[in-house]
Amino acid sequence: MSVEQRPEIEALMAESRTFPPDPAFSARANAQPPLYEEAERDFEAFWARLARERLSWSKPFETTLEWELPFAKWFVGGELNVSYNCIDRHVENGLGDKVAYHWIGEPGDTRTITYADLLAEVSRAANALRELGVEKGDRVAIYMPMIPELPIAMLACARLGAPHTVVFGGFSAEALSGRINDAEAKVVITADGGWRRGKPAELKPAVDEALRETPTIEKVLVVRRLGDRATQCPMQAGRDVWWDEIVPRQPPDCPPVPVESEHLLYLLYTSGTTAKPKGIVHTTAGYLLGTSFTHEMIFDVKPDDVYWCAADVGWVTGHSYIVYGPLANATTGVLYEGTPDTPDWSRWWQIVEDYKVTILYTAPTAIRAHMKQGPQYAEGHDLSSLRVLGSVGEPINPEAWLWYHEHVGGGTAPIVDTWWQTETGMIMITPLPGVTTTKPGSATFPFPGVDADVVDGEGNPVPLGGGGYLVLKRPWPAMLRGIYGDPERYRETYWSRFPGMYFAGDGAKRDGDGYLWLLGRVDDVMNVSGHRISTTEVESALVSHPAVAEAAVVGGSDAVTGQAIIAFVIVKVGIEPTKELGTELREHVATKISPIAKPKSIMLTPDLPKTRSGKIMRRLLRDIAEGRALGDTTTLADATVVETIRQNSGKSED
Repeated sequence: MSVEQRPEIEALMAESRTFPPDPAFSARANAQPPLYEEAERDFEAFWARLARERLSWSKPFETTLEWELPFAKWFVGGELNVSYNCIDRHVENGLGDKVAYHWIGEPGDTRTITYADLLAEVSRAANALRELGVEKGDRVAIYMPMIPELPIAMLACARLGAPHTVVFGGFSAEALSGRINDAEAKVVITADGGWRRGKPAELKPAVDEALRETPTIEKVLVVRRLGDRATQCPMQAGRDVWWDEIVPRQPPDCPPVPVESEHLLYLLYTSGTTAKPKGIVHTTAGYLLGTSFTHEMIFDVKPDDVYWCAADVGWVTGHSYIVYGPLANATTGVLYEGTPDTPDWSRWWQIVEDYKVTILYTAPTAIRAHMKQGPQYAEGHDLSSLRVLGSVGEPINPEAWLWYHEHVGGGTAPIVDTWWQTETGMIMITPLPGVTTTKPGSATFPFPGVDADVVDGEGNPVPLGGGGYLVLKRPWPAMLRGIYGDPERYRETYWSRFPGMYFAGDGAKRDGDGYLWLLGRVDDVMNVSGHRISTTEVESALVSHPAVAEAAVVGGSDAVTGQAIIAFVIVKVGIEPTKELGTELREHVATKISPIAKPKSIMLTPDLPKTRSGKIMRRLLRDIAEGRALGDTTTLADATVVETIRQNSGKSED
């Protein structure tokens, strides 16, 4: 079934309600319509002006863009330091007493960190890393909970010119070791653990397990978050060092190391259509410009705003819109360690009320989870401080958009529904508050300077009202510079499907008014709660279990998470297909990858639908998972297999 034929598209496009900007908001909005005109006149000159005005350079750049498709270099010849741009210059400009982060631990402990505090802490951490042998160019892996030391560690690395790779704290030891080895990291920064749903969640044991397979690691720096509650935090002599024993004794001054504009800032690993995660390369100047400018324009950030991006720093949303973009803009941010349902579903709204949060940026999955609980939790708190709401991670359905608008935004706060990816680095498609008339469920239009289009299978633009594949037609400053160590995989993955165009892997439709509606993945990558997970990755984890002969994985619709992982598994001869085995397999995937990748259901089946050449027909499995009428089965080697699976689908192991 082609993108434009998918049945859910027409239902989505039936949404006709529009929300024009409030004139009072428009009059004082950061973004104004001439931005689009300037960017279209000369996009290189547009980005060059912003780079000179918004970033502090130790050496000015000479060339705005060098573009040898698919490889880009932005602001060539320039030198700067990200840590300086995010902290030092604000302190020098008299903002040392301004709050950088309000941090709330899940148990209720809090910290308030000013920009002067942040500068001192980052400098001490950078000096500690240098004592541990880290220099410019060395890679550092970070595996931490949502505590202040996480952004501090990132900024300390950036201060030294040492690229970091942050690994989400929910990933398994095996996933961590794979990322460490690919990056050839020299040091790991971690914690004994963090808090999740009222319980201590240990991290250090996973690090110790991962490090059995990581020959490049020399030192491990460990933050003491759980303290006495960490029952399994042995420290290896000569390798492991407690943060509170090395960082506080360092001097609070560490000169930032100037680096070239294209110096590697960080690697972030994301799922692809193979089992091997891709190390996405983000460099310095273009990334910082893209994230800071989009942050200020899209969220209409003012000097007195309190901004809360409720993502985890372990994902790109946290990198771009918790750490680098907001700090470059001297914004006051909120960091929260825990989950939205602990101790109950009013926790988020209590934080908004307590800290007078003005801007909230979160995922549709979280909005739908709150929706499911009912509006009483939000309505029990004063949310009148909120003036801009954002959505990120996946397409938001109109019902969730309208609930968010009414029960969280009070029917007045504009919603910016944003589309972007780990690879794009910055938001690419979005309304601009005060400028754009919004439609619930539509990400609306490309950001100024971004050239996005919807094309058919031959790469031709589709007419208004048509659906197809979302592509980007010119370079942008925050774009990925490649896949670490594999330029050919970069070219093949992103630039080969439509020559001369970046193919995002997402489907989209442009309505009669030119609005863009994102339709989710069209490749073998699932979007579960905003997290990209490869079908091949999950299949590989399942097949690694000794009881499994073969596995096929598809994404199915889920009212809360957007997509759910549905697995079809053939067990080996002599193995009993029991409910207990299904449970064991789900836990096996969680151990091999992450609890996020755990299948919602596993169907233990005697066979899979295959063509005569042996190819698994995943579209038929998707039909079964969705309860749809089956597509064409004439190419199957054994057409009865599908009916057998369908009959057994009600007996899946949940």
